[in-house]
Amino acid sequence: MSSLILLDLSRNNFSDSVPHCLGSMASLTVLDLRRNNFTGSLPPLCAHSTSLSTIVINGNQFEGPVPVSLLKCGGLEVLDVGNNAINDRFPSWLGTLEYLQVLILKSNKFHGPISTCLTKFCFPKLRIFDLSHNDFSGSLPAKVFGNFKVMIKLDDEDTREIKYMKSVLYWPFVTSYEDSVSLVIKGQDIELQRISTITTTIDLSSNHFEGVIPKTLKDLRSLWLLNLSHNNLRGDIPMKLGQLSMLEALDLSWNRLTGKIPQELTRINFLAFLNLSQNHLVGPIPQGRQFNTFENDSYGGNLDLCGGPLTKKCGTSDSSHVPQQLESEEEGESYFFSGFTWESVVIGYSCGLVVGTVMWSLMFKYRKPKWFVEFFDGLMPHKRRRPKKRAQRRRT
Repeated sequence: MSSLILLDLSRNNFSDSVPHCLGSMASLTVLDLRRNNFTGSLPPLCAHSTSLSTIVINGNQFEGPVPVSLLKCGGLEVLDVGNNAINDRFPSWLGTLEYLQVLILKSNKFHGPISTCLTKFCFPKLRIFDLSHNDFSGSLPAKVFGNFKVMIKLDDEDTREIKYMKSVLYWPFVTSYEDSVSLVIKGQDIELQRISTITTTIDLSSNHFEGVIPKTLKDLRSLWLLNLSHNNLRGDIPMKLGQLSMLEALDLSWNRLTGKIPQELTRINFLAFLNLSQNHLVGPIPQGRQFNTFENDSYGGNLDLCGGPLTKKCGTSDSSHVPQQLESEEEGESYFFSGFTWESVVIGYSCGLVVGTVMWSLMFKYRKPKWFVEFFDGLMPHKRRRPKKRAQRRRT
């Protein structure tokens, strides 16, 4: 099998571990093992077959770390290891693969912060960056975003399709293989049969990222989809996101974002999907252009927003409405007041009454401390005793 170029075992019920010989096929260009039941650690891919350009192992039960042997595949373009049980930190060293265009790590057990690359050029041709549904934490990787040169560049020639066609000789006929990836687009899990250069996406949803949304995202002018939902992001929505002129889908829902929705977002002419729900946003919803097409569910859970399409009008006050609080404040107050239940009040009153009565009796019995007794003696009214009259006997 040393002359094999394409190996497609996808969508079967293969199980057990993958033989290590898969990393020894010198001519192998495409390896597709998606949607099987393979288990165990990933084989040392690219240990010998350095010509691999596409590796798709999505939808199995692989464990362990990402093999460092992938660095030997200098021409790797597509790496999809999503939907497995891989337990590792972010493999920033993959950024040295200068031809890598698709990196999908979603739905695994990746954890920790996203470290920056040690080299000057990092992920220079990356178009699809999907880390969703993991346990990543820390701040959003602003410096990593700054290295996505393809997403920053927007030329006319970038509108042509990449077809990733691999001509493969199957005797006695010639067939071909085309890459496809599965992405969450506008809330739906969709499989793209072709990866075009205009398909530039960043999906970091369902992790534990904190901090603010980095303003460097504004430089990714060819970005098509941005999903930062289901994290712990705080602060305002950067108004400079309105410079993402090619953006079609923006999902910032289920965070702790505050402030107003920037009017500048109405400048995004191609925006077809917007979800800002379940945050702490306030003020009027911007109107105009694409914003006139969004429904209530784009803003749900933001109780201090007003204006169309919501029924709450701006400029009206509701005396029964309590402004939204951040979750940490709510937790702190609920914890503080949770101890003041009717049971604790009754217990405290009873104990105080008993102790107070006993101490009062002892102090007045022994007349100590003297100043305390004299003080209360002066406050308490005393009954005047009538002098006893002794009857005098008359002598007769």
